[in-house]
Amino acid sequence: MVVSSSSVIGIALVALSLVLTPGPNMIYLVSRSVTQGRTAGLVSLLGVAAGFGFYLVAAVAGLTSVFVLVPAAFVALKVAGSIYLLYLAWQALRPGGTNAFTPRDLPADRPGRLFTMGLVTNLLNPKIAVLYVALLPQFVHPRDGSMAAQSLILGCIQISIALTGNFLIVLFAGSLSRFLRRRPRWLRTQRFMMGGVLGALAVKLATTPAARPVAAVS
Repeated sequence: MVVSSSSVIGIALVALSLVLTPGPNMIYLVSRSVTQGRTAGLVSLLGVAAGFGFYLVAAVAGLTSVFVLVPAAFVALKVAGSIYLLYLAWQALRPGGTNAFTPRDLPADRPGRLFTMGLVTNLLNPKIAVLYVALLPQFVHPRDGSMAAQSLILGCIQISIALTGNFLIVLFAGSLSRFLRRRPRWLRTQRFMMGGVLGALAVKLATTPAARPVAAVS
């Protein structure tokens, strides 16, 4: 069994675009890294990685096909995800809104809680859910052999890119935060840009037809 090069390139591009798009994972990792340090950010990233692993196992086992067989479940996922993204967008865009790069007085959580919060954040991340439910199957072709094996390989590629990108985000969050704090106008611009992207993603997710869910993360 050989995964086609077009499938590998396709899932790699999608994974890269998702990790560069502001979303729940980025916001959580940045805010935790800025407020509690890189170690806390890396522990949180381990939780995010576990969330990716859960979705990958579900995809390989065929559990995500439930959303195809039960369209109402996919609709519920879209609605919940859209509301969550709109809430994050409002938090950034409202007067006096928050920014992931702005230090805040947050309690120093223990490693176990950091891991759990990273896991839950990723499991509830609508971008990742739609990726594994709707997009990953588009790159799996019966002619190439075992569909479960293909899903495993492509999922591992996506996870590798996502974790590398998120690791760099954690690594440089503190430096970028200090850079932006010295430039209030840039910090304000970044806040509005993040809010705009989140709002646009929420609208796109909400208007995705159930028959063609792939458009939500294209």
